[in-house]
Amino acid sequence: MVVTSQGNHATPVKPRSGEPGAVATTVTSPGRGPTRKARRATATRSAAARRRDLPVALLLILPAVVGFAVFYAYPTLRGIYLSFTDFHVLSPPNWVGLANFRELFGDDVFWHSLLVTVYFVLLSVVFGTAISLVTAVVLHRVTRSSVLRGVILLPFLISNVIAALVWQWMLDPTLGIVNIALKHLTGHSVLFFGSGGWAIPSLAAISVWKWMGYYALLIFAGLQTIPATIYEAGRVDGASEAQMFRRLTVPLLRPILVMVVVLTVINSFQVFDIVQVTTEGGPANASNVLQMYIYRKAFRQFDFGYAATMSLALFALLIAVTFTQLRLARAGESDLN
Repeated sequence: MVVTSQGNHATPVKPRSGEPGAVATTVTSPGRGPTRKARRATATRSAAARRRDLPVALLLILPAVVGFAVFYAYPTLRGIYLSFTDFHVLSPPNWVGLANFRELFGDDVFWHSLLVTVYFVLLSVVFGTAISLVTAVVLHRVTRSSVLRGVILLPFLISNVIAALVWQWMLDPTLGIVNIALKHLTGHSVLFFGSGGWAIPSLAAISVWKWMGYYALLIFAGLQTIPATIYEAGRVDGASEAQMFRRLTVPLLRPILVMVVVLTVINSFQVFDIVQVTTEGGPANASNVLQMYIYRKAFRQFDFGYAATMSLALFALLIAVTFTQLRLARAGESDLN
């Protein structure tokens, strides 16, 4: 019998010719991995493969890199530069240092627009998250119909301009179906977009309707990750559906809910097209959100330097709000662990 040994573990090999019945074994150490020489050879082959694939990889990512540089990196850097200049398109930018920022702190319209935007964000976050959460739980616990889940997503597939036009017709004070129904029930119609008190809630309602399906599907995906055994244990302990929703579902969905809130805040701070189509910032600046004010400064008054300053301030505000939310809500930690 021929035996090759490398340690204590024996591996049979093909017997030699002329030695019937011979058993050859290769002995290796239990639990020991490849030798240093084998690892070095594997690393050499991997490095050679990476060098061969590098040109193809660079060629494939080149369009994305060019697109990012042209449409994101350059406009961002150009905007930061213009925020320190006095620029009116027809003349070259004139460096004015921090003059635009000093004007920003004393601009009453800017602070009014910021307050209007924060009001819109609060309504969108509170009602949007609550309605999306309830919708997702109903989809998860009551029905398994993929058709119904697709129908919930339909408003998200419509462009903001189309959604705003449809709701503008539906909320029209004389011909809108909503006001016809209200007048039939109460005898009065409501100026949803023509009243200072109703303008922002009406715009927030359109935004909530538009994004509700998308956020509900995100929360629905989070519900799929919660083990069914947790709810079974809750039923064994005698918890009602409402108690399990409050003490099990909501805490276990915290990372997903934080993501939904952060996305809602970012989208709401950037609202523009819905406002432009329905109210154009009126009546009497009641819906003049920050993006609307920036648009007016840039493309109606051609004061691109000051508009860039307000855009930079909004960018810094969004970064601060987002990181604060993620830090306070412990978005990276899951209670399922």
